[in-house]
Amino acid sequence: MDKDFNVISASRQTNMRDLPSPRQLIDEVYASDVLTLDDLRSRLSRPVFKSLQATFERGADLDAGIADTVALAMKNWAMERGATHYTHWFQPMTGSTAEKHDSFLSPVGDGKVISAFGGSELIQAEPDASSFPSGGLRATFEARGYTVWDPTSPAFIRRHDAGATLCIPAIFVSWNGEALDQKTPLLRSSEALNRAVVPALELFGASAGTRVGSTLGAEQEYFLIAEEFYYQRPDLMMAGRTLFGAKPPRGQELEDHYFGHIPDRVLNFMSDVETQLYALGIPVKTRHKEVAPGQFELAPIFEDSNVAADHQQLTMQVVQGTARRHRLVALLHEKPFAGMNGSGKHCNWSMSTNAGENLFELGETPHENLQFLFFCAAMIKAVDEHQDLLRISVASASNDHRLGAQEAPPAIISMFFGSEMTEIFKRIESGEGGRGEKKGLLGMGSAVLPDIPRHAGDRNRTSPFAFTGNKFEFRAPGSSQSISMPITVMNLIVADAVEQLTAQLRERLDSGEDLDKAVGEIVRETYSQHKRILFDGDGYNEAWHHEAEFERGLLNLRTSLDAFPYLTSQENVDLFSRHRVLNQRELEARQEIMFDIYFKTVNIEGELTETIAQTVLLPDTLSYLRDLYASGESQAVKSLISEVEQLTDALYSALQELRQHNDDLGGEEAHDKAHHVRDSVLPAMLKVRRVADQLEHLVSDKRWTLPTYRQMLFVK
Repeated sequence: MDKDFNVISASRQTNMRDLPSPRQLIDEVYASDVLTLDDLRSRLSRPVFKSLQATFERGADLDAGIADTVALAMKNWAMERGATHYTHWFQPMTGSTAEKHDSFLSPVGDGKVISAFGGSELIQAEPDASSFPSGGLRATFEARGYTVWDPTSPAFIRRHDAGATLCIPAIFVSWNGEALDQKTPLLRSSEALNRAVVPALELFGASAGTRVGSTLGAEQEYFLIAEEFYYQRPDLMMAGRTLFGAKPPRGQELEDHYFGHIPDRVLNFMSDVETQLYALGIPVKTRHKEVAPGQFELAPIFEDSNVAADHQQLTMQVVQGTARRHRLVALLHEKPFAGMNGSGKHCNWSMSTNAGENLFELGETPHENLQFLFFCAAMIKAVDEHQDLLRISVASASNDHRLGAQEAPPAIISMFFGSEMTEIFKRIESGEGGRGEKKGLLGMGSAVLPDIPRHAGDRNRTSPFAFTGNKFEFRAPGSSQSISMPITVMNLIVADAVEQLTAQLRERLDSGEDLDKAVGEIVRETYSQHKRILFDGDGYNEAWHHEAEFERGLLNLRTSLDAFPYLTSQENVDLFSRHRVLNQRELEARQEIMFDIYFKTVNIEGELTETIAQTVLLPDTLSYLRDLYASGESQAVKSLISEVEQLTDALYSALQELRQHNDDLGGEEAHDKAHHVRDSVLPAMLKVRRVADQLEHLVSDKRWTLPTYRQMLFVK
């Protein structure tokens, strides 16, 4: 208990930054570290700004002739805010971000320097590409790669105690232009979505100049633990999750943590995080306790999906960095504590026009809204035909611990539409038309409480892909992953479905059918062909798993290694190539990286399990046994000695088995090694853990040196 008290005492002494007033947050802080359009407008000539604005808002080609002018304005803006360096900020295939800093300093002779930053430095830089994952696109001796400015995502300032850096969002490509990052395919998929959806909108009477993009809001779940415990857990430090740990007597059974009161220390941390996110222009809206002890969530409102992907990476970095200042550690692993709720990153996806029209806005009469029903039908078609890609987009060794459990969407992809929308589609299919269940007012049973609008459809927390009013919530992404891949896949599959349905609609209209009849027939046929993907029940129910896989023919890809091979199927190669998102070589490279990262992740965990069991847990147990032998010959002590000895022998045997599997990694290819660690190393790790967790319940707390779940989850 002294250890617990010290952590609490330290938390009270943590120095907190002076937080601005709410008015300052609104008037001064928000986007203060972002180079906004208003900033550029005030610093650029009208012709230069109009040219740049056309790239931002209409996707026009960037005029390289204005680069020097824009670079000067960007440099001056950044230096006024204390920046001494700049960097192209990009997202390699590591799942994180990367940056190489250069100063604005430029020697001019006679021992003098000036600040300089030109158009060439703004548009392009050349980091070493050999040390980033490339899946064979680059060999070790082929080092050249390029980062290229992405003008559609605003530049921003990252601050540290000794200064600040100008960060310029960028893509990362090889010497011959192949994508080595997450952002390049995301931007390509956004263009594919625009190319597909605009012709459809034109058939519904959209005005000239309409552009369409996807929007996204990504919820971020995470755990907080005291920093002191983190440094005593080698598994958390090296693997991000606990490889050992007995479930405490009290976990989340009482269901009292969700939306519960937030402790002051955590609330101070959250406020600090939000202030920094506001300065970066990240519209964080929600904060609350999550289901498990020590688990929390923050969520922003909708943004352009490319900007949202950048903001998500920044959010993870700010959360983790700020936690350390409060002597906490933020854990983003999908399953840091066995037996506790895991952490996801629900992606709320929709489509909007440049005029601000949400194409999935339900409206008052969705059964009469032809355009809305057309795009809903396209979503049904997209998810049904491309279940594999949605599953692949969230596949990782860490997310495998979460998917399929009683806390997250199952590995089977299905869609939830709710009772109202399901009824509408059923009526369209049968020819009845009209609207079934109607919205109304929900009485509260008290004269002092107002009646509230009642949604016609409930929510479904077990559905991987749910319609939630004016957007689709993809619930399967993991808390630690980049959301660029899921967004890319959603953009791509919807673009493909809309393109196909638009061709059918145009053919019907050209043959003389009126719009109402043509859209109605397309919606009816599409629903009939793909309604197997719709499921409104309990996604965790075993009966559903059987029905989905064996009666409906849906994919059940239980582990990441079951999903990865689908990425390079001929159908998917054709899909990505047809929409100019990724070519076959780029897809094959990504698949290779997925296998390689999976293997390395589990291999690290296997070696860690062996090391911790050998150097920490066995010595702890043997030391405790010596104490027991010296304590007397009572029947209770003899019984305890016998039980501990049996478990110690079992732990040693399990450890030997794990060591054998760690030494034998199978074939040389990443695919073979990945399958070996899944089929042999993971089960052997679990055997070691089971015995160790039993010992934790028997060995004295004074002898068990690893911080326990009780300490980490409940001491803040």
